[in-house]
Amino acid sequence: MTRPILWWVRRDMRLRDNDILTRAAETGHPVIPVFIRDGIVDVTGAAPKWRWGLGLQAFEQTLRARGSRLILRSGEPLSVLRNLIATTGADAVHWHRLYDPDSITRDVAVKAGLKDDGCIAESHAGHILFEPWTVPTKTGGFYKVYTPMWRTVQYRDVPVPCSVPGLRSPEVWPESELFDDWALGAAMRRGAGVVEPYTCVGEDAALDRLDRFLEENIGRYQNKRDYPGVGAGSRLSENLTYGEISSRRLWHGGKRAAEQGLPGTETFIKQIVWREFAYHLMYHQPGLASEPFRQEWANFPWRSDNADADAWRRGMTGCDIVDAAMRELYVTGTMHNRCRMLVGSYLTKHLLSHWRIGLNWFADTLIDWDPAANAMGWQWIAGCGPDASPYFRIFNPDTQAEKFDGEAIYRDLYLRCGEDDLGRTPATDFYEAIPRSWNMSAQDARPTPLVDLKEGRARALAVYSTARN
Repeated sequence: MTRPILWWVRRDMRLRDNDILTRAAETGHPVIPVFIRDGIVDVTGAAPKWRWGLGLQAFEQTLRARGSRLILRSGEPLSVLRNLIATTGADAVHWHRLYDPDSITRDVAVKAGLKDDGCIAESHAGHILFEPWTVPTKTGGFYKVYTPMWRTVQYRDVPVPCSVPGLRSPEVWPESELFDDWALGAAMRRGAGVVEPYTCVGEDAALDRLDRFLEENIGRYQNKRDYPGVGAGSRLSENLTYGEISSRRLWHGGKRAAEQGLPGTETFIKQIVWREFAYHLMYHQPGLASEPFRQEWANFPWRSDNADADAWRRGMTGCDIVDAAMRELYVTGTMHNRCRMLVGSYLTKHLLSHWRIGLNWFADTLIDWDPAANAMGWQWIAGCGPDASPYFRIFNPDTQAEKFDGEAIYRDLYLRCGEDDLGRTPATDFYEAIPRSWNMSAQDARPTPLVDLKEGRARALAVYSTARN
């Protein structure tokens, strides 16, 4: 009973609804949480790596308050875990499963190596609601269209989230590396100070965010979530990404709201399952982030990186709603979901630039970056993904702006010095966050549009027609 369990912490920085801790409490074994900075962490983009670091610091404080601590180690995971097993006497390693191809490759090798050593190595569900192999189609395949998958899982039983179990600490803690030496936020440079006020870090903050959403916004979620100036979304994607809250807790929160008769609950729960859909696709199609899901798009003549795409990254396209959204991304580390579709459509269709340009930019700048949701979202909007938006569906950003931002609240906030709920002026903060090498200032005039929207649409349809033929 004194031999500890190693909990390999990854994207599961929470104590509540944690199957590993529940099982450990049942066995009575001490638990040593360990986070390993490996190659996957190192290649993570600037903003998500920085945000991951903030989460680790908050999680360390949470553990300390419970009489535990977080051990930090860097290196190849199997070697690190073997070293910890040797120094602590641990006889078991547990972790929550991830479903992107790099994590699967790593975890399979770790599990095989530990079992060869005679060590217990177990992976657990917890990052998503339904394991990808548990939702087959009637023919035994996997769902490539969202709606049939939703119909299959909408009435499934989902375990009720469990509370915080007791945490037993080991008699002696192993040595830990110093967080400050890792410099996970180095690539953010001066942008970190601009983005940090917009973050919501840690398990307790995530639970408070969910409670506020269920109390204040879920009733208007269905009708107002597409309006970027209204703030009717949950904004919980940031916390889901790092496992500061579980998808099971969101599911049951939505179900309770439904029992209370609040409108919008099914729409909210569908968004949770949309995330599930992304992970199921990535598990069954590991190339989702690099190759078109539909192979007939393999030779589509996308433009490689170009000056127009660079103007898009800098919020200098001359299209107000697109530029406002790209600046929201740089100031807050997030972007309204409707605007993600608009900037994606503009890049891939009006500018005919490759969807991977956008995918890579989001992977570097989103604090809620999620490998599966990012890949599926970009392929969906480009037209080459599963259940995709048809290529001929080309959003007119001006029309969309009038429909969903008719009073220009959102555009004024990020382009014309409006003040937000934090008392900040994002339009000027943008210039404090961007690289100095961009040589931009608040005194710069708004650019002329890169492309006439009507002409850009016609050009995209002509290219699509030629490619099909």
